[in-house]
Amino acid sequence: MPTDTTAVAPQSLTALPQWKALESHFEQSRSVHLREMFKSDAKRAQTLSVEGPSGMFLDYSKQRVTAQTMQLLLALAEARGLRARIDAMFRGEKINVTEERAVLHVALRAPRDAHILVDGVDVVPGVHEVLDRMGAFADAIRSGAWKGHTGKRIRTVINIGIGGSDLGPAMAYDALCAYTTREISFRFVSNVDATDFAEKTRDCDPAQTLFIVCSKTFTTLETMTNANTAREWLLKGLGADSAAVAKHFVAVSTNAKKVSAFGIDTANMFGFWDWVGGRYSMDSAIGLSTMIAVGPTGFQEMLSGFHEMDEHFRITPFAKNLPVIMALVGIWNSNFFGSQTLAVLPYDQYLDRFSSYLQQLEMESNGKHVALDGSRVTWETCPSVWGQPGTNGQHAFYQMIHQGTRLVPCDFIAFCEPLNPIGIHQDLLMANVLAQAEALAFGKTLQEVEAEGSPAWLAPHRQFDGNRPSTMIMAPRLTPAALGRLIALYEHKVFVQGTIWGINSFDQWGVELGKVLAQRIIPELSGTAPTPAHDASTQQLIARYRTTRGR
Repeated sequence: MPTDTTAVAPQSLTALPQWKALESHFEQSRSVHLREMFKSDAKRAQTLSVEGPSGMFLDYSKQRVTAQTMQLLLALAEARGLRARIDAMFRGEKINVTEERAVLHVALRAPRDAHILVDGVDVVPGVHEVLDRMGAFADAIRSGAWKGHTGKRIRTVINIGIGGSDLGPAMAYDALCAYTTREISFRFVSNVDATDFAEKTRDCDPAQTLFIVCSKTFTTLETMTNANTAREWLLKGLGADSAAVAKHFVAVSTNAKKVSAFGIDTANMFGFWDWVGGRYSMDSAIGLSTMIAVGPTGFQEMLSGFHEMDEHFRITPFAKNLPVIMALVGIWNSNFFGSQTLAVLPYDQYLDRFSSYLQQLEMESNGKHVALDGSRVTWETCPSVWGQPGTNGQHAFYQMIHQGTRLVPCDFIAFCEPLNPIGIHQDLLMANVLAQAEALAFGKTLQEVEAEGSPAWLAPHRQFDGNRPSTMIMAPRLTPAALGRLIALYEHKVFVQGTIWGINSFDQWGVELGKVLAQRIIPELSGTAPTPAHDASTQQLIARYRTTRGR
């Protein structure tokens, strides 16, 4: 069995003296209100806030922690061997033990003069060779030098992928829309539901459409189903000339044989590596659509932001390390206060898909009940991640966050400078995010409500407990570099939490079983397989489907 020499025995977590110290501290501090914490410590806001790279500011003073809490959490991180784990990842050691792979998304944004070894081979030159090829291709599409089969320039780019091959590029396109070329439209197809493909291509001209098919193996069921449908759609629109495929399809893959058989010129195949997990791949060739949208320079700026946060994470002492602090606060909320969810609330419409992106990053990474040594963990791991941009969410689910019966920690994300400076909009937006964090923390007492003149029968309905924890992430402006820093912040936070929980954050066996069963059920639905043998419920549903479809 593969071993990880940097991993600490996972079964020891709750038996550690550092954990016991946290349990004792929690019992002593759990009932202390944030109102009292701020009243008793005039410097609390300054003490519990940190400035990171390029003005990224983290204020966690509205979390239910004290300086002592953080010291105890930092001691836990040390006891779990966090420093050794960070160093092992950056050295290219195979810390993904279940797949015997290195974990090197940090190499995707390393500068040209960096050196990162995997099995004795420096991977950085290969990364930049792919980036250079991507840049040349992106420039050709953006300039119109690349022509479709009929000689027309490309006006629509459609990314076909799923999971990390879709969520990252789709999120990045929305996030960086202000920096994109408006001469080309970008769309993303992921769902095997035919509606996704039909709606995304409904008004497209095949002669001016380019498909980017993202599948490392070129066998992913959903992706290849959509890719084959796209191929049929294209050929139908261009007179069934198979030579057209090479001018309207490119691949992000490592399977040259299948790519060629599809009709794609392997000169237009962009590869990546097995040490890049899907949910960590948006800054690899998977980001080709992003590079076409923002240009090679904009993409490089994003990579620079990633790298800046990587270096901050690698070298900054843990007490001032943004990903470490966020991770430890999350441990405190999940494992001690028992919170089951995390709301991520960006106050920027361009980050509309950011919470969806984080759902995969966090929940596929740390949604595990098996420890590194194969034992079952006996503590909570990943919370459910959800959210929506403010101020829309305020008129939807904030009621529950403020007055519901469940504790919902929140990450607020805000930018000081607007990308669309129109009237007073930005002031109103920022006033709302600051007000929401303040209201969650301090609430409004029954006495305050009554003092405002509310009748006694109504006052309880207008009273807010407060003491609801939140973190504020504030940055100057949403730029490509800022987006890179923000994503890397959450990537490394996930890594820290996985290290403390003693799980492998870099495999995803939980997605496999359903995929295997689906392959078995497909012919059963069509009637080409024998009578299915499943549980009574599944068998009944298959029969009903077949009857409805006349099979």
